[in-house]
Amino acid sequence: MKEYSNGLILKGVGGFYYVETSDGVFECRARGIFRKLGITPLAGDRVKLRVSPDGTGAVEEILPRRNALVRPPVANIDRLVIVVSTCEPSPNTLIIDRMIAEAEAAGIEPILAVSKVDLHSGDGLSEIYGKAGVPLYFVSPEGNGDTRALKEVLAGTITAFTGNSGVGKSTLLNAMFGEFHQPTGEISHKLGRGRHTTREVELLPLPGGGYAVDTPGFSSLDTDFSGALTKDNLAECFREFRPYLNGCRFTSCSHTCEKGCAVLQAVRDGEISPSRQENYTEIYRELKEKKAWEKKEKSVP
Repeated sequence: MKEYSNGLILKGVGGFYYVETSDGVFECRARGIFRKLGITPLAGDRVKLRVSPDGTGAVEEILPRRNALVRPPVANIDRLVIVVSTCEPSPNTLIIDRMIAEAEAAGIEPILAVSKVDLHSGDGLSEIYGKAGVPLYFVSPEGNGDTRALKEVLAGTITAFTGNSGVGKSTLLNAMFGEFHQPTGEISHKLGRGRHTTREVELLPLPGGGYAVDTPGFSSLDTDFSGALTKDNLAECFREFRPYLNGCRFTSCSHTCEKGCAVLQAVRDGEISPSRQENYTEIYRELKEKKAWEKKEKSVP
């Protein structure tokens, strides 16, 4: 048997894992020890595996993960592209900010891809997220604007896409990568994809290197997708807050309503967008209530 140290799980289904190596894609089983330890290999995992002469293999070791998402179950995501339209539907900044915060908590770089700028200006989003330090690209179905630049940024990375229905995710992906989401040849055969195949989380190779995360419904991520966001780390996940966090009068400042809060002062000074602070406050309250509810549930005999 031959050992590989750089295998990448593209997909797992029915107890089989399809692992890409420099010699191709191999169908593998996972060692029983993973089940005993309560560990499930995920798409995106870097693994060590052994391959038999007949081409079947076994996942021997899962290398350390940088992150792992709960919904969808996938590991080692580098970028999260949040596709948002300027209109039809109008942008919901609360959802956008929640997604950005979840990504930050999980160690994933958030990126905004703004579509439909031909119908309505995206200046308002640019003003808000320019101050927030979140990368923002204006994209178009024809591949104009920042579409090519965004494609270059994603090269060589593992990227997930998300956005409300109607914002133009599929249109953007086709403009950037053509029919990349219809894999052919060995990978398509190995993964057993077909018109009636049950969809699982899958890494799809991009032209020029890198992968996109394909999920049922194509990358509709839950707003609580990482499970890493808490009220205690929320402020750090709003990157424009960070320079002010040590300047508050009280060390226990929640940055929602306290006197002497440096973050609130930065809002008044125009350094932080009011909508970002308002959405932060709403998310903070949601997380605080969630924690209180979980404590109450655990205390029930």
